[in-house]
Amino acid sequence: MSTAPHLGSRPTPGPTPRLRLGYGTNGLTDLRFDEALGLLADLGYDGVGLTLDHMHLDPLAPGMAARTARVGRRLAALGLGVTVETGARYVLDPRRKHGPSLLDPDPEDRAARTRLLLRAVRVAADLGAHAVHCFSGTVPAQTAPDEAWKRLTTSLTPVLEAADAARVPLAVEPEPGHLLATLDDFHHLRGLLGSPAPAVLGLTLDIGHCQCLEPLSPADCVRAAAPWVHHVQIEDMRRGVHEHLPFGDGEIDFPPVLAALADLTAAGYAGLTVVELPRHSHAGPELARTSLSFLRQEAPAC
Repeated sequence: MSTAPHLGSRPTPGPTPRLRLGYGTNGLTDLRFDEALGLLADLGYDGVGLTLDHMHLDPLAPGMAARTARVGRRLAALGLGVTVETGARYVLDPRRKHGPSLLDPDPEDRAARTRLLLRAVRVAADLGAHAVHCFSGTVPAQTAPDEAWKRLTTSLTPVLEAADAARVPLAVEPEPGHLLATLDDFHHLRGLLGSPAPAVLGLTLDIGHCQCLEPLSPADCVRAAAPWVHHVQIEDMRRGVHEHLPFGDGEIDFPPVLAALADLTAAGYAGLTVVELPRHSHAGPELARTSLSFLRQEAPAC
């Protein structure tokens, strides 16, 4: 008997891919690193946004390769995916938040930030991370915009080359108050760099930042940014106020956002959607629990 399908029959669609949820280690700095990873795995998270910093995986301490390999084994044992984040506040300078930056007047200072990003690319490649996150930095006083953009493109060029060679996308985050603050600014940077392929240069899309300052709604930002998204951060926020808030404490309407992220996942996005609460480490374990519960309640596909 023939088992060929009838004309006009269609294959049964498979299950809809679900969002892969993570939590940022910058919101768990009161925990030892192994304990933080174990907590997230026990709660049911799919991965972690790993901020390179002194309290967890220190990018400046000796023995980086061996320490990274140990982290990789731990992540594999727990079944956690990872994105490498580089937003530690004082990892390079104990007196300047996020300093030095890619925009600093001193070339040596800019080079220090570039070296950190190059190390992050190596760590990400060794861990099999989905992407390396970075941001531009704020514009120094008395610096013309054209000069600031020139410094940014010059500083990022070797990082992009390394990311391309390692096949780890660079995911730039539009950050309120920075030179690169909006989705339009990201596309300006792409143009200045000669429009690198999305597989090389893409976006970290922070949902709260979209609520804070983008003209589009957060859900529409997801759709507009879709071709370039390599990493997603999520939290609540209010319009015009750059303050990361637990879910329910801000103004974001989350069901449309999570539906847009589900569509992004169905279209092939394989990265993480990471809860980003860096100022709430004192309550990190409880917020990790309640955040996952909130996201699953608002989007059953999570």
